[in-house]
Amino acid sequence: MNILYLHGLDGSLSEEKRTALSKYGVVFGPQIDYRSSENIFDSLVAQFQDKKIDVVIGNSAGGLAGYYISLAYNTPCLIFNPALPYSSIIQNIPQNLPKREKYLQVVLGKKDDVIKANDNLVFLEKNLDADFEYSTHLLNNVGHQIPIANFETELASFFDVVGRE
Repeated sequence: MNILYLHGLDGSLSEEKRTALSKYGVVFGPQIDYRSSENIFDSLVAQFQDKKIDVVIGNSAGGLAGYYISLAYNTPCLIFNPALPYSSIIQNIPQNLPKREKYLQVVLGKKDDVIKANDNLVFLEKNLDADFEYSTHLLNNVGHQIPIANFETELASFFDVVGRE
């Protein structure tokens, strides 16, 4: 299985997370400069097009990018505290992407003071078809940074569902 992991703003894929992800497949974790890249969406889609990405996982700004890139690839998606309400972070997101058909799991820290969980819930309600079923996991004592134990638990949950599809 090929996994595309997209880190958050000014972040990177930590070795801890890479190790956790590697249990499920081959991990592609590009270093992304969200601040100065003009067309992140198209460049990421093109960069990994030949890799046959099976799932997209992202955190914060990477969750925002992953949400849309998973539509382009028509793959399941796991996003942690995504910056969905702040889509201006990523310029040139195509408007003609297909509807979401594959599994979506959204993990939100209720103590996140960077991206409010409720703002993401409002975004999802407005932007997903009413009949599309997705999973939202609200973590009571988690802020914007996802502890590795929670990351591993959410990965297991996600890949359990994806493995049944």
